Amino acid sequence: MNDEAVRERLRSVSDPDLGDDIVSLGLVNAVDVDEDAGIVRISLALGAPYSPSETEIASDVREALADTGYEIDLTARIPSEVDPDEDVLPGVENVIAVASGKGGVGKSTVAVNLAAGLSELGARVGLFDADVYGPNVPRMVGADEAPQATGEETIIPPEKYGVKLMSMAFLVGEDDPVIWRGPMVHQLLTQLVEDVEWGDLDYLVLDLPPGTGDTQLTVLQTLPLTGAVIVTTPQDVAVDDARKGLEMFGKHDTNVLGIVENMASFRCPDCGSTHDIFGAGGGEAFAAENDLPFLGSIPLDPSVRDGGDGGEPIVLDDGETADAFRVMTESAADMAGVVRRREASRRNASAGRSPRE
Repeated sequence: MNDEAVRERLRSVSDPDLGDDIVSLGLVNAVDVDEDAGIVRISLALGAPYSPSETEIASDVREALADTGYEIDLTARIPSEVDPDEDVLPGVENVIAVASGKGGVGKSTVAVNLAAGLSELGARVGLFDADVYGPNVPRMVGADEAPQATGEETIIPPEKYGVKLMSMAFLVGEDDPVIWRGPMVHQLLTQLVEDVEWGDLDYLVLDLPPGTGDTQLTVLQTLPLTGAVIVTTPQDVAVDDARKGLEMFGKHDTNVLGIVENMASFRCPDCGSTHDIFGAGGGEAFAAENDLPFLGSIPLDPSVRDGGDGGEPIVLDDGETADAFRVMTESAADMAGVVRRREASRRNASAGRSPRE
């Protein structure tokens, strides 16, 4: 068994989203056959830890080499194009922004459950509440521990449900009004991102304020976003506002990972019938109209409110609504992986690298 033989076997492993085998796509970074130790070491260009699709690819790689008698040692790495000295989040693999065109659609609920759901999968996760005007993430996860300052004047974020947390709510009084102008927002967000000791994270979820204002522009201009998740309700007014958010991300060449339709339907606990209080299918139609992935439909369920008010994300519970949030979480992770693998494949192609290199 040599490197070439290993790569030939890996041509049987297809990427379920990019439509070709992982060797032709340039997703095999390196192969090393250690005859003495009986180990085949393979580095794959996979960038979304614990996503179902990338877990499947890794499993298929092991299956393709299962009868060789070698131990298979897999690692995943997508080389960064950013200068290490200029990387504002050097230990963060993926940054996912959760956005909405208007308030009241459950954007923070989606962000909190996305972060908690990724952590439940096994990922290392941070959650940055960038909604400087209405920060409520700490309440929604029941965070009762404040950030700690180090001697170097950096901030150690508290953790809840395995998620590292940072929010403006930690820095102001509970009843203090928050009034920020554009330059102040830019300075504050930049300082919070750079001064917080996030450590090594697979995902950093950003809960953006609703709309298309200064905070969103600061994030788009300064942070290395993997992509954005846009939250809407089914009703036409919310979808119209979500379209504005989509246009904003398009103007800044930011990938949109997909659309989440929140408060989609309500199942009456007494009669068992389903009611479309905010309409039906608006988010899914919006996704189809713009050729975007539809990440999932979340029911209108009082237990979501109870979980938010009580500091217990419902994705960690059991039931239909929790399952819907889990589907959304896995879909968002899968789409982050698609973005990262597609970029890696394009870089390899533009560099003229042979699949054997």
